[in-house]
Amino acid sequence: MKIVHTTNAPQAIGPYSQGMIVNNMFYSSGQIPLTADGELIKGTVEEQTHQVFHNLKAVLKEAGSSLDKVIKATVFIKDMNDFPRINEVYGEYFSEHKPARSCVEVARLPKDVLIEIEVIALV
Repeated sequence: MKIVHTTNAPQAIGPYSQGMIVNNMFYSSGQIPLTADGELIKGTVEEQTHQVFHNLKAVLKEAGSSLDKVIKATVFIKDMNDFPRINEVYGEYFSEHKPARSCVEVARLPKDVLIEIEVIALV
């Protein structure tokens, strides 16, 4: 088991890791739209989704993986009405490679953001 940590994504805001590698599989913690410096992106759901993917790419890279090795994504959103806009941005990152995905609307996310995504990937 190996802890994944990079300064190119926001630091954990609690007692958890940015991600873990176990048996050649990478498991990310949920990424929200914080910059690596901890600044919250308060813009549109599209802007927040792009920042989440920026963070995911950084932790995946640190783990020795990438978006094209993601096998499962879980998307948590504040408002299911935003799904079409989120899906459009999501498709920019997963256009040809389409991992399995779940998407759920939740009552509240950390720091009251609009989206959080976690992934499982091959290393």
